[in-house]
Amino acid sequence: MNYFAGIDLGGTFIKGGIVDENGNILIKDQVSTGRERPYQDIAADMAALILDLAKRANIAVSDLKAAGIGSPGTVDSKRGVIIYTNNLNWKKVPLADEVRKHLGVPVFVTNDANAAAVGESFAGAAKKYPSSIFVTLGTGVGGGIVIDGVLFEGNRSAGAEIGHTVIRVGGEKCTCGRKGCFEAYASATALIRQTKRAMEKDRESALWKICPDIDKVNGKTAFDGAAAGDKTAEKVVKNYITYLAEGIANLANIFRPNAIVLGGGVCAQGDTLLVPLRKKVNRMLYGGTKYAPVELLVATLGNDAGLVGAAHFAQQRI
Repeated sequence: MNYFAGIDLGGTFIKGGIVDENGNILIKDQVSTGRERPYQDIAADMAALILDLAKRANIAVSDLKAAGIGSPGTVDSKRGVIIYTNNLNWKKVPLADEVRKHLGVPVFVTNDANAAAVGESFAGAAKKYPSSIFVTLGTGVGGGIVIDGVLFEGNRSAGAEIGHTVIRVGGEKCTCGRKGCFEAYASATALIRQTKRAMEKDRESALWKICPDIDKVNGKTAFDGAAAGDKTAEKVVKNYITYLAEGIANLANIFRPNAIVLGGGVCAQGDTLLVPLRKKVNRMLYGGTKYAPVELLVATLGNDAGLVGAAHFAQQRI
């Protein structure tokens, strides 16, 4: 059995694990990132975490074939360099080389959303499908694209920014500077904004009983209101699912993957979200669903997707 280290680098925590060649996590743990420190110190902590985990799992470092890192930001995966990440305020950081100094095994780096996509493709919801797209619905809309088992990264690893495709020309301004981006309409942040606007327009809505403090509205609030039969909440949910369907249908029509996997807290709504979403997406699939259907699934690896994916990213490159 071959073993690989997987590291999910975040602005708050460094998550690490030892993963076997089949995508099973033997052991995992996390330490604080301390992002205000020099990158050299953070890289040393990443390696130290893996060395400690290997020791606790009774695995010799020599048995680790490679380590993979999922990092936020723009990543040049061929050189293992973080071009830029605002989460850590890094520019042109040679992360792979720095971690390799301490770990002594080959180290490979990719974007964190790409790592999660690889994880779900290899060992998660899409493991039985050759091609899949992972879409995360969180603060923004991120994700990754796997085609015939290989991660698609684009020119200099700068592609697959699926949240920044436009679904409404001249629409809401996105954080990227464009207007009408998928992210500006289908992220959890967007859903919260849409819910708040609806509440402000309808002071009689049951949403005010569900969440009396508008500042505490979350991605679940509108769905709770719709379940209670509130018409304003129902409209918010319907519109949100329409926006989400538009973005997903675009991805499906461009890449025609076997499956599109959704991740993020919004997915906890289950069939309330998925049933109408599938209907809308299927109606927009070019050529229909009979010849080349696209499955719509919910991610299964949760917070472990990036860790498992980073390890498999390294596994594919040795």
